[in-house]
Amino acid sequence: MSCRFGQHLIKPSFVFLKTELSFALVNRKPVVPGHVLVCPLRPVERFRDLRPEEVVDLFQTTQKVGNVVEKHFCGTSLTISIQDGPEAGQTVKHVHVHVLPRKVGDFSRNDSVYDELEHHDKGEEDSPVKWRSEDEMAAEAASLKKYFQ
Repeated sequence: MSCRFGQHLIKPSFVFLKTELSFALVNRKPVVPGHVLVCPLRPVERFRDLRPEEVVDLFQTTQKVGNVVEKHFCGTSLTISIQDGPEAGQTVKHVHVHVLPRKVGDFSRNDSVYDELEHHDKGEEDSPVKWRSEDEMAAEAASLKKYFQ
């Protein structure tokens, strides 16, 4: 079954975890290897619109996903971020949590990760020629899915 992510219909092969109220998917244009997204199943635009049980599930799922991607991609830390509204950099009108496994030296200036998050999916940066292939995304999702079976 496909999941809706804002205006996008996400192929089941890109989803590696589904809970009662949330799902996790691989990113078509990751900022760092292992950059994934965790979303509520119900498509709501803003964090404030989530029901309490959706907040709980979203963050418990984010915690599980963070543990897995940090281990799988040999990270030593995580950046966890929500861009809540257009002025915060949100481009898809569906609440989502960015989970990025981090390593020493992955950015010359550590907080540059936020600059990358702000721009990685806007304008010319979001050209389909810069996206990963569907096969690559499906393979990554399949490898992550094994951790949750």
